Amino acid sequence: MAVAPFTLNLSPLSESLLDLARTELRETPELREKSIRELRQLLHEATDLHYRDDDDFLLIFLRPCHFYPESAIKMMRRIAEFKKNHNTLLKHVMPEDERSAFVDHNIVNVLTNLDHKGRRVLIVNCGGPWDPKIVNSDQLFRIFYLVHLAAQLELTTQIRGVVVIMDFDGLSMKQIKALSPAFSKRLLTFIQEAMPLRLKEVHIIKQPYLFKMVWAFFKPFIQEKLGKRMHFHGSDMKSLHKFMDPDHLPANYGGNLPAIDYSGKNWFPCIVEHVDHIAKWNNYGFANAIP
Repeated sequence: MAVAPFTLNLSPLSESLLDLARTELRETPELREKSIRELRQLLHEATDLHYRDDDDFLLIFLRPCHFYPESAIKMMRRIAEFKKNHNTLLKHVMPEDERSAFVDHNIVNVLTNLDHKGRRVLIVNCGGPWDPKIVNSDQLFRIFYLVHLAAQLELTTQIRGVVVIMDFDGLSMKQIKALSPAFSKRLLTFIQEAMPLRLKEVHIIKQPYLFKMVWAFFKPFIQEKLGKRMHFHGSDMKSLHKFMDPDHLPANYGGNLPAIDYSGKNWFPCIVEHVDHIAKWNNYGFANAIP
């Protein structure tokens, strides 16, 4: 089923996706039903947590946890803790708050096509295109956060996961100062502990010599699982192509598709389309934190 370029694919799961979910996530109709029932019970017992408990919502947590309810409730608790610890940054955050960062600056983008494994690909321009004096690191984080809230609604993304390309072309000291140890810790804590998405690969490309300073900020917070999924390519696009088929990549990355001619401006209406989900998510977490 074809999907318009700047919309989420909200269609039901195909047989091939159900097969993949069975293979990679242990998902079967029987286990799905059992795990939802057990997670719902755990959530009811966790009186300090406030989340919806309908089937579709609980699957957002069960799929990245391979249908282990105990792991899913722990993730829900970590998300509540992260939101509590970063309340000033994330409380009531909505797409309209970061409209300018999305629309006027080409920092975060999503490929309109999927990669060769059917995964969404997030592009982050961490180098020259990013002026931290205009879009600061807090705003950059909020963009990531809002994009992840939309992505979690795609059933295909829940199962296949996502890939991130971090493009450091044109990196200079002004970006390095913004990618501080505090920002690095927050971002990597979020990715590894409080993001209910399967992050399958992170590709660092076009990084100059100065990147070693950024890596010094990142490295202390990277756990083994994420570390194994990070790949460094420099300007060698053939190295990237060992992981990502060039037939599914734009010319910007040595691919056979046309160069990217769209940006976050084109994706912003897609995020806005799901403000109801974002607004509800803002109220989830610890029960006593609800305003």
